[in-house]
Amino acid sequence: MDPAALKSSWAVVAKSGDEVPLFFYSHLFLSHPEVREMFPVSMAAQRDKLVGALGAVVSNAAQLDEVVPFLQQLGRDHRRFSVIAEHYSAVGASLLATLQHFLGAAWTSQLAADWAEAYGLVATVMVQAAEESAEDSPAWWPAEVLGVDRRTMDITIVQLRPEQPLHYQPGQSVALEIPYRPRRWRYFSPANAPRSDGSIELHIQLIAGGQVSGAAVRSLRKGDAVRLGSPVGDTLQLPKERKNLLMVAGGTGLAPLRAMLEQLDRSQQPVPNVHLFHGARMPWNLYEHKQLTRLTQRPWFSYTPVVSDDGSYPGPRGLVGTVAAQHGPWPGHIALVCGSPAMVAHTIDELTGAGTPAADIRTESFGTTTSAGGQQ
Repeated sequence: MDPAALKSSWAVVAKSGDEVPLFFYSHLFLSHPEVREMFPVSMAAQRDKLVGALGAVVSNAAQLDEVVPFLQQLGRDHRRFSVIAEHYSAVGASLLATLQHFLGAAWTSQLAADWAEAYGLVATVMVQAAEESAEDSPAWWPAEVLGVDRRTMDITIVQLRPEQPLHYQPGQSVALEIPYRPRRWRYFSPANAPRSDGSIELHIQLIAGGQVSGAAVRSLRKGDAVRLGSPVGDTLQLPKERKNLLMVAGGTGLAPLRAMLEQLDRSQQPVPNVHLFHGARMPWNLYEHKQLTRLTQRPWFSYTPVVSDDGSYPGPRGLVGTVAAQHGPWPGHIALVCGSPAMVAHTIDELTGAGTPAADIRTESFGTTTSAGGQQ
């Protein structure tokens, strides 16, 4: 297998832009119409998610060891789409056909063999992980909506309970499918530590153009049946070492950090000092302000709300990452950062610029999403 040939050939194919996923999906659905029902009715939001991720991952198969945990999680996660080994063969055949189409005369027998070998390695890792997962966990967890609280204009708090226990750690995320958007899954982080009754709280923010978040905020009702995927993520969790914590959240990126605060508040052991900065555009988007203010009665917790777009706000104003960095330095602290990708990147830059070692900053990244439903 020639790693350089894989990368260079994929770079050539990727230059064709949107034509690549169009050809790929057309080939896949015409040759294997049975897989069409695994994808959303509208493919507008799907675009190049699957084929783009496949090309990127498979063309780097020479470094497979570096992404094995990610591929294993991906394989386990695909069980919620009822994906079986035969479907991987169908996808692989369409990927090879797409490469052949766009590479033309450059598609040699040796290059075809290299791509087939690389895809086979990736698919094998995913299939084996899915098969092992099937031995002790369901493909998804049916759950019932217990309550819906429209907390602000664009944020809804949803309480739900899975029919079977769903074990997770604060900081992890679960995929959610709602009845109003079948086959469109989106990841959310539980905002609570595991409860004795098994119920889970999700914070859902309306995103402009978001096909899942809009329906969830506007349409979810008590009694609705939803489905949850298996928990994912292992880097945004309370550190095992007992160090003081700096938490920086943007919008509903607060959810996993709030789950950790609940975990700490329940602890029977001494807990570290925690300072939380929660940023929002407008004051009314500080949707947990009352609860977090009450928590400051604990001697180990302090809280700073930050507003970026209201010049009349009497408290700290600006981007939350900037404000958190200005309140530093934070020697001996572990920083936990969660929010939009732009917010997380900006906060990391601000904290490292203020002297926080990059190794002491924890965020969550799920890598490239190649699921049929994708993230929205």
